[in-house]
Amino acid sequence: MKNVIAPSILAADFARLGEEIDKVIAAGADWIHVDVMDNHFVPNLTMGPQIVKSIVDYGVNVPLDVHLMIKPVEDMIKPFAEAGADYITFHVDAVDDIEATIKLIRDNNCKPGVVFNPEVPLGNLEDYIDDVEMVLIMSVNAGFGGQAFMPEVLEKVQQVRKMIDATGTRIRLQIDGGINVSTIHQAAEAGADTFVVGSAIFKSKDYAKTIGALKRASGD
Repeated sequence: MKNVIAPSILAADFARLGEEIDKVIAAGADWIHVDVMDNHFVPNLTMGPQIVKSIVDYGVNVPLDVHLMIKPVEDMIKPFAEAGADYITFHVDAVDDIEATIKLIRDNNCKPGVVFNPEVPLGNLEDYIDDVEMVLIMSVNAGFGGQAFMPEVLEKVQQVRKMIDATGTRIRLQIDGGINVSTIHQAAEAGADTFVVGSAIFKSKDYAKTIGALKRASGD
């Protein structure tokens, strides 16, 4: 399965958001990652469905990967789906019924994924992994951009990779937090195939050069 680079627009210049997205897609980005924070589940406040709708209306046609760092989750699934999300991921510790939330995302014609913060155990992931399209392992504590990569999560990535391989299906294994040219190789070696990258791309001077280096370092 082809590796995916998903720039997180949390690190973009919001005064020029459409232009920034155009630039990273032209530079080789595969998806666009949208970090949704609520100042409740995490200590920051970012963007809602209207931003996703604006991106779609602007004409962006790569997959939109919406990462919900919010609680409660359920009432916001339909608005983000209607706005144009392709993937919707949620934190397992933000819901009472993981499998019902996965079904709700599917019922709204989006691809569901589950998210684990560094300190959150995988629990009974094996029981419902066949029902998701993606598992996201956070390599920082969710809530802020620009944090340093936590190498201790690589063991969890390896565990999930074994679970995914055992299913025989094409479930994506995403990693988010502190991913750059130096750390992406470690994440890929552990089994990740989908990489959320924020500051390392948007703070660089040459998006194409940076994304190219990330793809090479990931083994793509």
